[in-house]
Amino acid sequence: MARSKSNLFSIRQPLPKQTAFLLGFAAPALVLGAWCVATYGGLVKPDFLPTPTEVLRGTLQLFIQNDLATAIYVSTRRIALAFLLASAVALPLGVLMGAFDPVNRFFEPIMAPLRYMPISAFIPLLILWFGIYESQKIAFLFLGVFVYLLPVVVSSIRLVPEELVQTALTLGASKFQVIRTVLVPAALPEIFDSFRVMNAIAWTYVILAEAINPGNSLGYMVQLAYSHQKASWSFAGLLVIGGIGLLTDFLIRTISSVLFRWRETS
Repeated sequence: MARSKSNLFSIRQPLPKQTAFLLGFAAPALVLGAWCVATYGGLVKPDFLPTPTEVLRGTLQLFIQNDLATAIYVSTRRIALAFLLASAVALPLGVLMGAFDPVNRFFEPIMAPLRYMPISAFIPLLILWFGIYESQKIAFLFLGVFVYLLPVVVSSIRLVPEELVQTALTLGASKFQVIRTVLVPAALPEIFDSFRVMNAIAWTYVILAEAINPGNSLGYMVQLAYSHQKASWSFAGLLVIGGIGLLTDFLIRTISSVLFRWRETS
């Protein structure tokens, strides 16, 4: 028995699939059970914590009465566009900063402070520069992703073993051939993994981005729940956003496992 427990808690060792599934199922089941006991058992007031049935009913109301499907599409489109723009800027700039120290020395004094500034503080400036419509929301989400993605790219490039770089140079590769054939391919798996974190950041910021003139978006749904004082709608909105985040995270992990199958095998 002691040996089995020791194997279960072995450091950095994968669990058997059945055990991993049961452990992954346990926490959500406990949370749901506690939720049901607290709400159906009358331990908390409905306006403080609605029952699962009320949340499900509220979700259906948002879909049928308030066009939640369109709101999901609008917010997802904003995040996707901001994510693509941030990647288009952060990837090449990060590769150059990681590969060439002069480039890093030039940009780092500007980029480093941005990571410590609250992104919400930029909202007044972005409204001044871009107005209160679509451009402002995409610019806000772009900034929120970019300031965290850039240092990840720089770090990933620098973590590529130096012997790989020197071997390529010894074989006659030019500097940009080393970047294209050694640094970028070696760093790409870790960079792609960071997209999961960037995706989470984007979904965290989307409600804040849509706080002003949200249109028919998830931000509007959250404001609607607040104005109507409906806790079930608030929980429904949170669950929808969390569910979409998990779905997009799953898609990123699936794409990563296909593109970098060699890493999964090793």
